[in-house]
Amino acid sequence: MVNKMSSYFVRTLREDPVEAEVDSHKLLVRAGYIRRAAPGIYTWLPLGLKVLRNIENIVREEMDRIGGQELQFPLLLPREPYEATNRWEEFGPSLFKLKDRKEGDYLLAPTHEEMFTLIVKDLYSSYKDLPVLLYQIKEKYRDEARPRAGIIRGREFVMKDLYSFDLTDEGLAHSYQLNRGAYRRVYTRLGLDFVICQAMSGAMGGSASEEFLFPCEIGEDTFVKSPGGYAANAEAVTTPVPDAIPFDDAPEAKVLPTPDSTTIETLVAQANKLYPREDRPWEATDTLKNVVVVAQQPDGRSEVLVVGVPGNREVDMKRLEAALAPAEVRMAEPEDLKAYPDLVPGYIGPQVIGPNSPRRTVDEEGHIAGSPRYLLDPRVVSGTRWITGANEEGMHVFNLVAGRDFEADGTVEAAEVLPGDPAPDGSGPLTLERGIEIGHIFALGRKYAKALGLTVLDENGKAQVVTMGSYGIGVSRLVAAVAENSHDDKGLIWPVNLAPFQVHVLATGKDSEVFEVAEKLARELEDAGVSVLYDDRPKASAGVKFKDAELMGMPYLLVVGKGLAEGKVEIRDRKAGTAEDVAPDAVVTALVERIKGELEKTALARTSTELVGEPDQWELDQGEEGME
Repeated sequence: MVNKMSSYFVRTLREDPVEAEVDSHKLLVRAGYIRRAAPGIYTWLPLGLKVLRNIENIVREEMDRIGGQELQFPLLLPREPYEATNRWEEFGPSLFKLKDRKEGDYLLAPTHEEMFTLIVKDLYSSYKDLPVLLYQIKEKYRDEARPRAGIIRGREFVMKDLYSFDLTDEGLAHSYQLNRGAYRRVYTRLGLDFVICQAMSGAMGGSASEEFLFPCEIGEDTFVKSPGGYAANAEAVTTPVPDAIPFDDAPEAKVLPTPDSTTIETLVAQANKLYPREDRPWEATDTLKNVVVVAQQPDGRSEVLVVGVPGNREVDMKRLEAALAPAEVRMAEPEDLKAYPDLVPGYIGPQVIGPNSPRRTVDEEGHIAGSPRYLLDPRVVSGTRWITGANEEGMHVFNLVAGRDFEADGTVEAAEVLPGDPAPDGSGPLTLERGIEIGHIFALGRKYAKALGLTVLDENGKAQVVTMGSYGIGVSRLVAAVAENSHDDKGLIWPVNLAPFQVHVLATGKDSEVFEVAEKLARELEDAGVSVLYDDRPKASAGVKFKDAELMGMPYLLVVGKGLAEGKVEIRDRKAGTAEDVAPDAVVTALVERIKGELEKTALARTSTELVGEPDQWELDQGEEGME
């Protein structure tokens, strides 16, 4: 059966949807692939569902290839397993919770570690049963505070999550590498560039974590690279800590007037104007910025913190939140400061913060009161000298020495990473790029198995806790990533192996022979194994048909129109932007050969020695960096 535009469930739009921010969102809606149902929630229309299923099938093939076995859990899950791992609270407001008619607590699953662990516990009891790889491709739910960019960050999304279960750490390392290789093949077959980055494990836990990022300007993730091959999500970058500096000869700290200096820029200007020094001008790097934030724990407890960073850097809230996970972090507001009258906005200094505060008290259980905790950037080592707030309106202190004049409660990786910063492994200066997270793999270890009692008997009949890995791919997000990667100003351009249809046949003109030949060719292509969408609309103009076809983005257009009188039809290659006249009786063979060639190219990833070879040796405590 040939799918015809006159009856196919699709409507294209000429204008961008108001809420759309990025190209993939605009084009997927305009071309009739998805439709907004609510903020962050989308209906998959027939065209979009075909692309989604094509991507799912590639993912499924590669998971099956490494020995993965597919199952499927319910969307609606009970509270108890998530409470056992503390994630009923740790997920915080992002968890969709609900009650049944008997007041039982349930959730819409954001992820399924607990359920995979329990199913293995239920069915397996011996080391002989392991290793095992189980996966599902399933909708997930997270109540995103700011859903954006269409299906890139939604509140409902489709995800592939695979879990490995092994008896030993060596087994986990092997399973990790099997999945790592499978991911490389998936993204290669999808035609996506990707970078494998070190990442934070966060609430997932575990000994190692890597993200697969698709480099893209509209991506929400910032990642770094070095000339020597280091790559990491910005949240996971660690700061090389400088050596401590002797301060025996350091001058005494002085509190000096600095009127109208509530920003680093104005402070540096006033310092150079009022207190110039001979060797060099004061710079932002000489200042210590103290930023007050509030960390909100999943159970509702909140804590006011002060974070100290060099004045040439901003506090990166994503890095800070990753460091303080599972807490959510926001900037402090005036109401939050009422309990700490010593903190003068714009002039906050460490003299009244953390362990330096005379108001601080610590009870027998170690609870701190009287002053906020003070966390410093790792660069603020003993002996470094700073200009910072004097906790008095219009006053700053000069030559305040770390380790002599103030201490902190600890360090935190919160300052923004800047281009040119040294890579933690010494492999050169860092550059910054943006990317979309398209996959994440974790060496979970025994966190969930311990919490849920997953053990098996080893060769000696002794109970051993199983070790696990978790491997996720954002399947619905991949639809958007491919759309971002492959489009032009006219519309989408799908690769042959992902397109909803491989050929879009257009009958242009009024002559009945045009429609007869177009339908005949469409049927012959279908009989030859080519998927076809035939634009048979009799009243649509050629211009409308071409605009719709270019917007929808099938790889090949077969145009049957005025050239038919001269014994010609036209094949247009959407990606190459080329057109070729072909005789009607040769067109099926020509298109079949082209499509077969394109499919063979994408299939090379399945046989590439580089992507299929034996798993590399890999240390879980160090990781392997590099750009792919």
